[in-house]
Amino acid sequence: MSDATADFGAALGTLLRSYTDRVGPKLGDFPHGSRGYQTLSEVVHGQVPSQATLAARLGIDRTMMTYLIDDLEKAGLVERRPNPDDRRQRRIVATELGRESIAKLCIQVTEAEEAALDGLDATERALFRRLLDKASGSPQHTTEACSIVESALKAV
Repeated sequence: MSDATADFGAALGTLLRSYTDRVGPKLGDFPHGSRGYQTLSEVVHGQVPSQATLAARLGIDRTMMTYLIDDLEKAGLVERRPNPDDRRQRRIVATELGRESIAKLCIQVTEAEEAALDGLDATERALFRRLLDKASGSPQHTTEACSIVESALKAV
């Protein structure tokens, strides 16, 4: 099959299954699995967001996001704090445990992602990640973001 006739959907499906098989077990005990991981990762790596902002950015129903944040809060990974710019809002802030947890998970997820992309060499993996981020329009988990968090934790 030439590149022009390759089944894009089938390739994405195969890659997604490989990703899920490798990353899923790393997040099995984490509150809400991959959704919880993505949410906490966004809280740690992004701006200090509100629940509504998180829900919109991650494509999660606002009602579901409330339960997800409740469970992350019960696990001691995040806190809701008043927003000094808008008293009607609460900011979602990672706790020290949350930052430590995401740093450890970032390493494990990155290793699993690398295994899912084992058919590519290092240069191809970097290019694939950049192109995937560009195509998706909203990069989520990146190796660079993980290393920033790891460096910040070492500095503390």
